[in-house]
Amino acid sequence: MENEVVIYTDGGCSGNPGSGGWGCVVLYDEKKITLSGGDNLTTNNKMELTAAISALDFVYKNTELKNRNISLYSDSQYVKNGITQWIINWKKNGWKTASKKSVLNQELWIKLDELNNSLNVSWHWVKGHAGIEYNELCDSLCQNEIRARAQKP
Repeated sequence: MENEVVIYTDGGCSGNPGSGGWGCVVLYDEKKITLSGGDNLTTNNKMELTAAISALDFVYKNTELKNRNISLYSDSQYVKNGITQWIINWKKNGWKTASKKSVLNQELWIKLDELNNSLNVSWHWVKGHAGIEYNELCDSLCQNEIRARAQKP
């Protein structure tokens, strides 16, 4: 779709918790922007959330992009279902799960929710490691970040 922003995200860890990385690809106006980062001691879910937050934050801070339709593709059911379904009851229940436990990664969910509510995002799940070009690129960015952290003493 013309003027649409398409985003792919991925995050992962070597060990859980362990050295983690995230990567994202932002596609618009025939441009391809790649972003990545990581943490020395983190979890897979934190990295998946950070990838989505980082991509949406990039779009939000870009005045020519922030009013466009966004399609975000993640291979994380946790991220997709969390932001489109579970978060409604988490917020209603004071950030408690159905089993009355505190929602893990609440600060990341709050940031993702703020960005999601400030932008026009449609969320999509894609199968990981299935040969989808930009999902594979995100995985490669993520793995590079994990390796960079794992090599440090």
